[in-house]
Amino acid sequence: MDLSIIIVNWNTRDLLAGCLDSLRAHPLEGASETWVVDNASADGSAALVRERYPEARLIENSRNLGFAAANNQALRASTGRYAVLFNSDALARPGALTTMLRFLDAHPAVGAVGPKLVNPDGSFQASYAKFPTLLSELALLTGLARWWLGPYAPSPRPTPGETPRVVDWVAGAALMVRRTAIERVGLMDEGYFLYSEETDWCWRLTRGGFPIWYLPEVEIVHQGGASSRQQSARSYGWLYAGKLRFFARHYSAPAAWALRLAFLAGAAARLALWRALLLLPARAERRPRWRLRAEQDQILLRTCLSPSA
Repeated sequence: MDLSIIIVNWNTRDLLAGCLDSLRAHPLEGASETWVVDNASADGSAALVRERYPEARLIENSRNLGFAAANNQALRASTGRYAVLFNSDALARPGALTTMLRFLDAHPAVGAVGPKLVNPDGSFQASYAKFPTLLSELALLTGLARWWLGPYAPSPRPTPGETPRVVDWVAGAALMVRRTAIERVGLMDEGYFLYSEETDWCWRLTRGGFPIWYLPEVEIVHQGGASSRQQSARSYGWLYAGKLRFFARHYSAPAAWALRLAFLAGAAARLALWRALLLLPARAERRPRWRLRAEQDQILLRTCLSPSA
């Protein structure tokens, strides 16, 4: 088996159908298997797979295990020389997966590759970045990263004529990994529920001697955030919990605490602002956004104060 395609799904039935249709329309030039891990969806996603995509192997979970744990289920069960994590809101383009696989075949020292992610209109979407540092996280927290790196921060701006190159990490929406590298460094860290798990995995792959490459000539359409938008406030907490876990695992204790305190101070300041704005007269259409932001920062405060985060 050349490639195991692994799709984790949570309540994205229609997008999942589009994803599986795109894989049917643009199959790998080689032997492949498709795994769908459904994280207790309530929208009929699992029934859709059983009825319309019998070629896909389905794992049905009784509860939402999160992104890393669900991927690991299929990674353990699959047999491909390579495995690609493929989001349910992603669409394959002609030859994309084949090009990625052939690159790995031609470069046996490479641990993983990622494509250029594009929005449905073809515009660039953040696809790769350097490993986070305290400075880069503070820049993101304050908004300075957009001035520093551009509108796709933490991913740099795309430039004409880009060529394949080594990067720190690539996005997990379409991440192809060498099986022997997985066997060496281990599966994804299930301590991450959603967000930062691919950054952690790329860190471990790189430190294990398996560099990560970005292939800008390969494009995958990614609609982005289909699952997380369903719980946007909770997703905000998962996002920052992932960042805190990454720092705690891979950086010094002072750096990890500095990041936690920065997130805590930022959340407290913003929460005070949203609450003040909600007390003032304002146009009705603005108030739901302020309430959501206040809820997000309340969750972030609890996340930063939790010893388990």
